[in-house]
Amino acid sequence: MMRKMWLAAAFSILTLQPVAGQEIPSGIPEDLGMSSQRLQALTDLLQGYTDGGMLPGAVVSITRRGQIVHESAVGFRDMESGEALASDDIFRIASQTKAIVSVGVLMLQERGLLLIGDPLSKYLPEYAETTVAVPGDEGYEVVAAERQITIRHLLTHTAGIGYGWGVAAEEWDKADIQGWYFGHREEPIRETVRQMAALPMDAQPGTEYVYGYSTDILGALIEVVSGQPLDAFLQENLFDPLEMNDTHFYLPEEKRDRLAVVYSLSEEGLERAPEESDMVAQGGYVDGPRASFSGGAGLLSTARDYGRFMQMMLNGGQLNGQRILAPSTVRLMTANHLDRIEYTWSRGVGFGLGFMVMEDLGAFGGPGSPGEYGWGGAYHSTYWADPEEELVVIYFTQVIPATGLDDHGKLRAMVYGSIIE
Repeated sequence: MMRKMWLAAAFSILTLQPVAGQEIPSGIPEDLGMSSQRLQALTDLLQGYTDGGMLPGAVVSITRRGQIVHESAVGFRDMESGEALASDDIFRIASQTKAIVSVGVLMLQERGLLLIGDPLSKYLPEYAETTVAVPGDEGYEVVAAERQITIRHLLTHTAGIGYGWGVAAEEWDKADIQGWYFGHREEPIRETVRQMAALPMDAQPGTEYVYGYSTDILGALIEVVSGQPLDAFLQENLFDPLEMNDTHFYLPEEKRDRLAVVYSLSEEGLERAPEESDMVAQGGYVDGPRASFSGGAGLLSTARDYGRFMQMMLNGGQLNGQRILAPSTVRLMTANHLDRIEYTWSRGVGFGLGFMVMEDLGAFGGPGSPGEYGWGGAYHSTYWADPEEELVVIYFTQVIPATGLDDHGKLRAMVYGSIIE
């Protein structure tokens, strides 16, 4: 009881207060080293994707040297009704939630409430002894984990925890814990994470890059350490200070009409995703149980809100006088932590504490800069910050699956092709 009272007092003192009305300013592209003509060509390209039935709509926001140089919305929020997409419309950002929750964990470290090298079991005792499923000639064998999972393992996706589709998928299926979508669940994320601890993981902790529930577990960790529900912690310590006024786990009723519709792309073209509360559907972001705050994939946001979050990171942890992180913490988060562990999704890339990190452009094979960091979401969104170019790029659309689309590669090529100094 005394510890909870002390934590509440600590957070009361440290909670940041927003400064109203301070938007990221807009600037003339040429004054900021970019070409207006080439940025317009990017808008024209995306318009072509929507005209050709490959994208329902898309929003792009580009910031250079602390000023917005380009913001555009093409296509439709709702193709069936003909409602045009607006630059402040709201999107399901899925795994873009991970960076926000990772920042929350590092805020707790800065406040002396945890260390990322701590074993997870120090705060979530059920993780003191975990197991791993090892493939064999006849199915798999469940063995004891050789070491404890640490918070840093979770931040770098090296805890060995997937999305329930690994070697022991049948056990995760039986527990009804598979896939990144949590909006339909009526239990708090802390309880779901408690159940995960008893299931066989996909790899030994600290040995492989395994993408999965790590950041959902971090969300539960934040709840335990801070003494607050995850949504309340993020609202008080990130969303309010950064004026991310349209970022929510579940949408307020009055914002329902701003939520972009999800579509699926197949060989037959775009089809409106079902209304069900499911991974490849519209989801329960408005009418769902509103009980599970998924730190791995649960948030809704706008390009403007997420741009503010990433500009804070690019600024070394502050925006408009609101200090979220120390510059040293930002450097720690955006360094490659994988060491001898291979990042198997792309060459030339490593992983930090919540972000992909660019290491080698030649190996990567596309434009960018060493030290660039970012990620994306299951509904085909992407984002990155480039410290060398003082650049933030946010790209939102709502397509799952997005089979055969090459818009991400062309977006990157045209953004860097628009930098003229």
